[in-house]
Amino acid sequence: MQDAPRRGPYRPASARRSGGGGNSVTRSQNLPTAEILARFTAGPRTGVFTDGSCSGNPGPGGWGAVYVRDGEVLAQEHGHEAHTTNNRMEFTAMIAGLSFLGPAEECDVYTDSALVVNTLTQWAKGWERLGWKRRDGEVKNLDLVQEAYALAKERPLARIQWIRAHDGSRWNEYADALSTAYMRAVI
Repeated sequence: MQDAPRRGPYRPASARRSGGGGNSVTRSQNLPTAEILARFTAGPRTGVFTDGSCSGNPGPGGWGAVYVRDGEVLAQEHGHEAHTTNNRMEFTAMIAGLSFLGPAEECDVYTDSALVVNTLTQWAKGWERLGWKRRDGEVKNLDLVQEAYALAKERPLARIQWIRAHDGSRWNEYADALSTAYMRAVI
C-alpha cells in the first residue's frame, strides 16, 4: 500500500510553529536580540509586540513581549516554562504585553498568533456570555484566556492585531528572540 501524497512542503514537527511563517527569515536561526536589532529595520516602529514559542508541542517553551515607541524600547519581559504548549506561551506573552499599557493608553498590540487575535477580538465575549464555555466544548487554556481578555477589556484603546511571523519585521523578530531566550546563553 502506498502512502498518500503530501500536500505542500513537508516540515518536520520540530520546525513547525503556529502563527504563520511563509518565507521565513529567522525561523531556524535562534538569534539573540542584539543581532535582531543589527539585521532588521522593517515593520512598525511603535507598539507592543508579543510572541510565544515551544520546542515540541507540548515541551519546553518561552514567551516575550516588548513595548516600543518610535524605535526605542520602553519595556520588555520574557520567561519560560519547562512543560507547556505554544498557545499557552502566546497567551502569556499577550498578558505581559497588555500589562505594559495603562487603561487609557492607545496602542497597537501585535501578535503572530491568529488564535490569540481571534480569541480576544471575536470569541471571548461570547464564551464569557455562555459562562466561559464554547457551544461545542470547553475553552482551552481558560485561565490565560480569561486573564488576557480581562486586560484587553480594561484597555479599550489597545488594538490587538495580527502580524506575520518570521518575515523580518524588526520588533516582531525581537519578541520572537525574547521568547526563545531560554534556549541561549545570551538574550
